[in-house]
Amino acid sequence: MNNYTPKFAVILSGCGVFDGSEIHEAVCTMLAVEQSGCTYECFAPNTWQARTIDHYTGHAVAIAGDEDNRNVLAESARIARGNIKDLSEFKPQDFSAVVFPGGFGAALNWSDFAVKGAECDVNVEVRRVIEESYREGLVIGAMCIAPTVIARVLGKYGVTVTIGNDDKLAAGLEKMGAHHQKCLATEVCADKEHKIVTTPCYMLAGSLREIGDATRNLIDEMLELMDY
Repeated sequence: MNNYTPKFAVILSGCGVFDGSEIHEAVCTMLAVEQSGCTYECFAPNTWQARTIDHYTGHAVAIAGDEDNRNVLAESARIARGNIKDLSEFKPQDFSAVVFPGGFGAALNWSDFAVKGAECDVNVEVRRVIEESYREGLVIGAMCIAPTVIARVLGKYGVTVTIGNDDKLAAGLEKMGAHHQKCLATEVCADKEHKIVTTPCYMLAGSLREIGDATRNLIDEMLELMDY
């Protein structure tokens, strides 16, 4: 191990569990990266949300095309405190790893998994980042529902991921070509061959403490798979 400090790209999908990034997972991820002595930079696709949800009532207040719908990059900037870049600026050579926090934005804004399931399409920039990161040997991390996007893009390589213990969702991952490993909320699935680490987080977790443990376990395992 040399003096190189690993740098993580944290990819966000908005701000809020129902229509963007799960805030607890995103913030705990950034904290875990810092606590490990590493650095991070946030990115998000510059596109419109599939829909905007009132997180108090749980009701949709806007959908794609409405004037009061929200932009994924602008909403993600709330979590990043404005320190964020358009995902189109991502270059794999600048990073050791890329990590995708969960939240329903993964199934709405990064992809349309919420509508099409295993036949979903993936946002062109999100797909590029995953493909280039995989090709360049970066460690890829994902949590909660985000592994569905990883499976859709990299399933053709037979990658192994986890979304917890939901048999229906696991069957969808298998249709994409991926393998599913059952895990508890804070456990991680480490596909060492493909350098992919996933964890269920709020697919199963019932507390913020569990999210803190899960994200730290994820980052620790990602560091184990790095060549530095």
